[in-house]
Amino acid sequence: MTDAPIAMFRLFALDCPDPMELARFYSAITGWPVIGPTDADPDWVELDPGGAGATLAFQQISEGEFTPPEWPGQVRPQRGHVDFVVPDLDAGEAAVLAIGARKHDVQPTPASFRVFLDPIGHPFCLVKE
Repeated sequence: MTDAPIAMFRLFALDCPDPMELARFYSAITGWPVIGPTDADPDWVELDPGGAGATLAFQQISEGEFTPPEWPGQVRPQRGHVDFVVPDLDAGEAAVLAIGARKHDVQPTPASFRVFLDPIGHPFCLVKE
């Protein structure tokens, strides 16, 4: 086993009915300005960490799809996923599969990002650099 990293942590995305509202809340906590939405991606908003490293992002889902999580408990588990930037998706995929990830059946844009499940089922994505 090598100590070389497989990927670089880029952001943590939270699914929510109103990305701007949730982004403003976390912006107030972190002091990081809100970026977005854009015409190209009106359902996505991020915070700008000002070079501090990884950030938070907020992805819109419909009001009807969102059920606030309960914690602790599994009746309504937490929603969210982590994105990791990799220079090569195929190499990154092989590396995460080798350490116990499972590739998700649904792959919306496999040329630019791929969805996996960690060993206990939490989703995460590898995103092409």
